[in-house]
Amino acid sequence: MVRLRALAALAALPVLLAASAARADEQSIIKQYGEHPRYVFEAEPHLDLGFGYPFDGGNWAGLGFRGTFHIANGFVPTINDSIGVGVGLDFAPGYGGYFLIPVVMQWNFWLSTHWSVFGEPGIAFTNAPLRAFDPVFYAGGRFHFTDRIALTLRVGYPEFSAGISFFL
Repeated sequence: MVRLRALAALAALPVLLAASAARADEQSIIKQYGEHPRYVFEAEPHLDLGFGYPFDGGNWAGLGFRGTFHIANGFVPTINDSIGVGVGLDFAPGYGGYFLIPVVMQWNFWLSTHWSVFGEPGIAFTNAPLRAFDPVFYAGGRFHFTDRIALTLRVGYPEFSAGISFFL
């Protein structure tokens, strides 16, 4: 567990450095409904650090990809939110190579010109023994370098991930 905490702290370092550089031109957009980058699909390759089933027991580090389709502006007309449906593939090569296929609803909150956060409830399918599918939940944040590229950090069950999002 100490190893995971140290890796999570190391993964957060680029976000903190980028945030200090972007503060000068930061503008709040959370109350400006629909004022987020226009995109149809978010492509996100990432690194995984798993801690829950099927990534427990020495099978904890891997690679993944998440693709999220933008569906609509969000549920709350007084804030800048949006809804997407995400599908991913996370692979951990240890102990025979298990994979996880999460299917989630992504609810985004566009806080400012450089920051957005999201929640992702869903279900995941796996090739690991014992269970074919499990509920998953993630929460994450993005630091937007541009309207089209962001650093994305995701925490939840059963894994953490850090990657780059491309808004297409």
